[in-house]
Amino acid sequence: MARDKSMKNIGHERSRRSRQTSPEWASGLRRLYDSVVEEPLPDSFNQLLDRLDGADD
Repeated sequence: MARDKSMKNIGHERSRRSRQTSPEWASGLRRLYDSVVEEPLPDSFNQLLDRLDGADD
C-alpha cells in the first residue's frame, strides 16, 4: 500500500513538472507574438483610425 502512494506521488510530480516547462515551440510562438505586438502601426492605418474617430463627431 505504501508503494501505491509513492507511485501516485511520482505521477503527480511528473505532471506538475510537465505543466511548468513549456515545449520549445511555445517559447518560439511567444517570441513571434511579442515581436508582432511591438511593431508600430502603419501610417495608413493610423490615418484610417483618425478618420473613423472623426466620423463620430
